[in-house]
Amino acid sequence: MEIFENTETAFALKSDAELERAYYLFRMISVEPLVKIGTSLTNFAIKANLPVEGLIRTTVFDHFCGGVSEEDCMPVVEKMWDKGVCTVLDYSVEGKDTEDPLDDALAKTLEMLDFVKQKDAIPFAVFKPTGYGRFELYKKISAGQQLTASESSEWDRVVRRFDQSCKKAYDLGVSLLIDAEESWMQPAADQLVEEMMRAYNKKDFIVFNTLQMYRWDRADFFRDQIEKARSGGYKVGVKVVRGAYLEKENDRAERKGYPTPICASKLETDQNFDNAITMALDHLDNVALFAGTHNEMSSYKLMSEIESRNLKKNDPRIWFGQLYGMSDHISFNLANAGYNVAKYLPFGPVKDVMPYLIRRAEENTSVAGQTNRELELLKKERKRRSI
Repeated sequence: MEIFENTETAFALKSDAELERAYYLFRMISVEPLVKIGTSLTNFAIKANLPVEGLIRTTVFDHFCGGVSEEDCMPVVEKMWDKGVCTVLDYSVEGKDTEDPLDDALAKTLEMLDFVKQKDAIPFAVFKPTGYGRFELYKKISAGQQLTASESSEWDRVVRRFDQSCKKAYDLGVSLLIDAEESWMQPAADQLVEEMMRAYNKKDFIVFNTLQMYRWDRADFFRDQIEKARSGGYKVGVKVVRGAYLEKENDRAERKGYPTPICASKLETDQNFDNAITMALDHLDNVALFAGTHNEMSSYKLMSEIESRNLKKNDPRIWFGQLYGMSDHISFNLANAGYNVAKYLPFGPVKDVMPYLIRRAEENTSVAGQTNRELELLKKERKRRSI
């Protein structure tokens, strides 16, 4: 049964005005030149301190974000919770290069863990590796280069930030998702996350790494992680996604003359993603899965696997995840059918969240099928409500 066609359930939380805003927003996003002009103008306006925050807040920000603070997000969190959809609060301020913002990011994660512990509607916390350390430092370690004395001290501080976060998550019994980033900094982050799993995933699924399955090497990496965990006596938490840096990855590989880490086609990426889902379910005694996907076929495949393996729909080791403001037809229909679903809900000061919002707009433009599908469903619901 194709449950994702049910727009009444998908958009139950949207007022008529919010439905109209979503419709016109996705119409604009579907026009690539308009997105390019809009993002350039927005960047210019923010750098020039022009008074555009109010306009951004009432349009793209309110559609894709929950608010400027945790408390600001709570009305959205509670409305989704009423429909059975959980939240992952994502402080979406991009990484900085100086120590104070890195310590601020740590403080924010520790604060978020306390906040999450009190809310059944928010089962996960999350952070980005570059929130805790300089990108160039991860890059240097990933390339196997020798660190200077001061860089070694700097890296020790990054390790401490990871450890403080994961230990607190462990002490509170809260699961912590750690995002993936560009391939040329990821090995250093992967190694750190593996160390955290070894320390804190002995009994429960506390620390989750993220695998971007548009990378052709991730299936072997995942297989290796499962083996290491089994022999090391710990568990693997994994968030499986397709990936967020495709153009940047291909451009850098071409520019520097090395083979791209990205699968040769979308079909290969889809197969890689679905194979990772199967691999996780094959080892469910020792793996917990957060399937981050906006792809309907992958969602149906996971539903089918859950059924064929006689697993409960709400098995605590299996989660579906989507981004707030996108694919409501997947999230709310899955939750309505009894599956575990969480929406990533970005928040933070409007100016600081703009890089995230611009990336969302650009991604939606580059994945034309996604935007067209959103528009088709929004049109269908507008028509239903007008009858």
